Amino acid sequence: MDFDLDPTQRELRELAAGLLDRRATTERLEAHDRSGAPYDADLWKALGRAGLLSACLPEKVGGAGLGPIELAVILREIGAHVAPVPAYASLALAAVPLALHGAPAQQEPLAGLAEGETVLTGAWREPGPVGGVGAVARREGRGHLLDGVKTFVPYAEQADWILIPARVEDAGVGVFLVEREAVRLDPHPAATGEPMSRLALEGVPVAPDRLLGGRADGAAWRTLRRSAVAGAVAQVSGVVAGALKITTGHLGEREQFGRKLAQFQAVTMQIGDVYIAGRALDAALWAGVWRLAEQAADVDEVLAIAAFNACGPALEALYTCQHLHGGIGLDIAYPLHRYFAWGKHYAHLLGGAEAQLDAVADALAAVD
Repeated sequence: MDFDLDPTQRELRELAAGLLDRRATTERLEAHDRSGAPYDADLWKALGRAGLLSACLPEKVGGAGLGPIELAVILREIGAHVAPVPAYASLALAAVPLALHGAPAQQEPLAGLAEGETVLTGAWREPGPVGGVGAVARREGRGHLLDGVKTFVPYAEQADWILIPARVEDAGVGVFLVEREAVRLDPHPAATGEPMSRLALEGVPVAPDRLLGGRADGAAWRTLRRSAVAGAVAQVSGVVAGALKITTGHLGEREQFGRKLAQFQAVTMQIGDVYIAGRALDAALWAGVWRLAEQAADVDEVLAIAAFNACGPALEALYTCQHLHGGIGLDIAYPLHRYFAWGKHYAHLLGGAEAQLDAVADALAAVD
């Protein structure tokens, strides 16, 4: 199996990495932390001008029409630079389902996203098991009323539109495009420091033209759920790569007992374990997004394996990076803390390693 990126994907990676190397430096990240802003609006617009936000959008709204692999390339670089922008929320949780299932009128918000002028998000998590949908959509005339609770919704306060999955009576799960002002938002703190919200849905009215594709057949929800998992794994893959880079640099410079830390056998074995965890996660990520691009029958199984690696071995690798730094690894004034916080956050968002093992078992059972 060949996981090498093709020329277009490599150019996309180089473009994203180059821009973020310049615009997401440690100094800029620290300045952003002091500002109290929900995200770096200048960087968000710069990503739009570079075409990175539109790369995976439909051509009819000014995008390049690329797919899951290219989106993973972009989100991985966002994670590698722990860039404070709503890329995961806007692209993985909103743009992908809108692009694949939205009617032309429903896709109008994508034009603003392409320019970095708009923020979108999706509410894919609820209390309880990952992937469950307890929210309901009751018919009211030609439209619906939404009831339920959604958790861990990133950038909901800043978003113009929120995608909300709900079970439609006498049908399946549908995804509704809902204006932010129609929903009650409560703060939901996150380890990353990014704004997140709990959504309380209490008879929220939704017009009939806001059901994606006009159907509640579960298709849009499957796309949203799979894109949410793949995007989270891509971010964690980048986070591990970024933490490994910082840690190897530290080990090559720090001395103990007159020797570089990198010269101690125990240290090399531990940093080797981090490298292996990162490589394993990368292999699982590219396998998952490739199967997603192919719409393969085993896509849920492969994505769950990738998510397990992100929640289990990858998180353990980040603990190791902290350990190898000694006390400085716990200092929030040191860059490593951002990577650990991001990794921990996405492990929680994905439900943890045990939940993903359950997801693997469910996917295998569905095949049988």
